[in-house]
Amino acid sequence: MTLPNEMTRIEITEPGGPDVLQAKRVPLPVAAAGEVLIRVHAAGINRPDALQRAGKYPMKPGMNPIPGLEVAGEVVALGAGVSQFAVGDKVCALTNGGGYAEYCNVPAGQTLPIPDGLDWVQAAAIPETFFTVWANLFGLGDVQRGQRVLIHGGTSGIGTTALMLCREFGIEAFATAGSADKCAAISKLGGQPINYREQDFATVIAEKTAGQGVNAILDIMGASYLNGNVSALAMDGRLVMLGFLGGGKANDIDLLAIMAKRAVITGSLLRARTAEEKAEIAEQLREHVWPALAAGRCLPIIDKVYSLNDAAQAHARMEGGDHIGKIVLRVG
Repeated sequence: MTLPNEMTRIEITEPGGPDVLQAKRVPLPVAAAGEVLIRVHAAGINRPDALQRAGKYPMKPGMNPIPGLEVAGEVVALGAGVSQFAVGDKVCALTNGGGYAEYCNVPAGQTLPIPDGLDWVQAAAIPETFFTVWANLFGLGDVQRGQRVLIHGGTSGIGTTALMLCREFGIEAFATAGSADKCAAISKLGGQPINYREQDFATVIAEKTAGQGVNAILDIMGASYLNGNVSALAMDGRLVMLGFLGGGKANDIDLLAIMAKRAVITGSLLRARTAEEKAEIAEQLREHVWPALAAGRCLPIIDKVYSLNDAAQAHARMEGGDHIGKIVLRVG
């Protein structure tokens, strides 16, 4: 397969608003040992991309400064030692950055075949959110069939994915949102909506569960919701934090409430996980979730699709907060 020498990618020219995302012409990346080179057909937009662009994401040395954590496309080259894929395979992948581009190199262990029946846009909307929800709600949160969970940001990419997986695996889900339209979307996905502008979520959980609480909470708010979350937990409940839209430092913490419930408060960053950890999550998804996707269930909710060169508009859409589901860039 003959490849071009150059490609277009979107770079963060300096920390700032969406307009700092600019298209540049650069040489193609090369697949290193253990990697595949993917010709990108679509790339998902995620909250960490916007945080990175604004200079608020904890970038460790060696992390790829190019945004884009998930892609779907075609394998065009194999690095040394890669045997599970062939040139021409249609795949989606959790990248280590670099997804906002025409070509992207990804560790083979973070790459998965596109489930039957999905198009490029749907496939690109899977990796980041499905890896995140699986590792956190089902991993750290340890939720089981028949249990109850609370999902904050119920109509985000993470939220809609969590709701669909809860329905798939027999878990009762409550989810917060801030408008009637978003609450309707939560109901459609099998969840019980709580409008946080009109109701106190901890009070609603107490009423709906006869004071028992929920077994796990997936939280994107952080400090502003901490005590409410602890209040909403069941005995031995787990609070799993994924974000800090409501503040990253909590001062007024009710430690007695945590102790009284034997609550576990934890959280994680997907990008900081090792290649081995990400590959293990990929295998679990392939085993437990891929059959549902191939059967047409749990398909990602797509809010809006933009061209690669309109990445700034896509970021503005995400930060506006009106989207329901995933925002995706179409490439090429």
